[in-house]
Amino acid sequence: MKRILRATAAGPLLLLAAPARAAEGGSASDFWFQLINLFILVGVLVYALRKAVPAFFSERREGIRNELDSAQEVLQQAETRHAEWQRKLADLDTELDSIRSTARQRAEEESDRILADARAQADRIRADAVTAVEQEARRVRDELRSEAADLVTELAGQLLAENVGDEDRDRLLTEFVQSVEASSPAGNRS
Repeated sequence: MKRILRATAAGPLLLLAAPARAAEGGSASDFWFQLINLFILVGVLVYALRKAVPAFFSERREGIRNELDSAQEVLQQAETRHAEWQRKLADLDTELDSIRSTARQRAEEESDRILADARAQADRIRADAVTAVEQEARRVRDELRSEAADLVTELAGQLLAENVGDEDRDRLLTEFVQSVEASSPAGNRS
């Protein structure tokens, strides 16, 4: 195609070159013969390409139009995406603040829950310690009472063995028997 256009553009230049060729000593008839051949060649090319060239340019125009439409569509999509990302970017600060606020609130709630659990556990430990101390105090008191009773019994036995003679034993035995007979129901009948 480009060659045809160049050849067509070269025709007027050849017409101007005829006088120059004649001045060099070439014959004018050779020149006109070549020029006629050129016009015939151009005419044949124009006749042969009369449908192909417009179809080529039409297809080319249509291809360019399609490419422009496609480029316009891509541009619109890009602008839409850009606007969407700009909107998201603007909303990002708000969303980040919301996330921070929620995280802070959850951290405070978790801290309060942990403190409440720790206080409850400390109260349980205190209550268990008080109960353990009370039980240990009771056990020690009971042990001391038992030990004191054993010591009192032992001391009383030693004192009785040292201070009570045969007469005192007989008298105590008689008094004991009388008190038992007096307190029993059978002793009241006699």
